[in-house]
Amino acid sequence: MEKTAARKFTDLIVWQKAHQFVLAAYKLSSKFPKTETYGLVSQLRRAAVSVPANIAEGFKKTSKAEKAHFLNIAQSSLEECHYYLILAKDLSYGHNENLFNDVDEIGRLLKGYYDKIKER
Repeated sequence: MEKTAARKFTDLIVWQKAHQFVLAAYKLSSKFPKTETYGLVSQLRRAAVSVPANIAEGFKKTSKAEKAHFLNIAQSSLEECHYYLILAKDLSYGHNENLFNDVDEIGRLLKGYYDKIKER
């Protein structure tokens, strides 16, 4: 079965998974202490939103280098989220194993997308 090219960024499975990750990160962080509103809550949410936002921003770029640049930013933001999830767990603010699994899956999908872009 041949895959059809995505016509819009929302067609990308990696974007869909990243968007679901953002929703889950918002849900988890809404349970953090109020003292973290401008700290960990803000940082986690900002980094989480950056993942699908950069996938979307890079989608319509015409050069491989530009597309790859935005995917690299998305991957970096995903790693930042990974750390914030570790910190939240260690501070006993909340833990969701599924979010750690999502980070791994999205990371693999981003790498695959990045590799495809670079080989074109």
